[in-house]
Amino acid sequence: MTVIELKAYGKAGTVAEEVFICISIGFLTTVQASPYFQALYEARVAAFGIWKIVDEINNVDSDKGLTKDDLIGEIHFSNVYFSYPSRPDAPILNNLSFNIKSGQTVALVGSSGSGKSTCIQLLQRFYDSQLGSILIDGKQINEYNLKWLRKHIGVVNQEPILFHTTIRENILLGSDSATNEEIYEAAKMANAHDFIMTLPNKYETLVGERGAALSGGQKQRIAIARALLRDPKILLLDEGKLFFVVFYQ
Repeated sequence: MTVIELKAYGKAGTVAEEVFICISIGFLTTVQASPYFQALYEARVAAFGIWKIVDEINNVDSDKGLTKDDLIGEIHFSNVYFSYPSRPDAPILNNLSFNIKSGQTVALVGSSGSGKSTCIQLLQRFYDSQLGSILIDGKQINEYNLKWLRKHIGVVNQEPILFHTTIRENILLGSDSATNEEIYEAAKMANAHDFIMTLPNKYETLVGERGAALSGGQKQRIAIARALLRDPKILLLDEGKLFFVVFYQ
């Protein structure tokens, strides 16, 4: 074997070693990356679901509809049937009817899943009923301008959402043009003013992330004060143990 042939074999061996090393590194890299493949697949599935929602046609027109200067707040449910789109075979409301006059305080009481919170969502038109009618001041709820209607409805949910700012700023979210006197009055109506005044910084107290610095009852009262500051014609309180619908002028 000549010197040239020996050199050629030597180079071939070096190339083979390099190829083997590259293949090994590529294999190890693939093994190390394999845990992320499942995450990528789940992200793809989640993105598909999000875009499906984004592309869905909205049947609720928020740019048109009736507005009134003298909304009273009388509500009439007449033979309402409803089931959630995700569970069409599980009826939530079955031929529900009731009347509520302006100025009345009405509590809907029932077991979990009986449709108490569903009534709140229907009044805000997050959903439309499948059958029956929901009227406010004698007009079908879907005849009203959606933004205008929600502007006149105050809502306090089961778990109130407070922002990481002061008590004053959280209440002001109900009406950013409110005066100090209006803030104090709303807090007094919500039975929140007294405990606020016992805090070191009073209305300038930071509530923490999602209101972590306050108790559940204190968060609830601040959320009620925020809703009252808007002076809504209809006030809906969706509380953990009881469901209240309060109407006042």
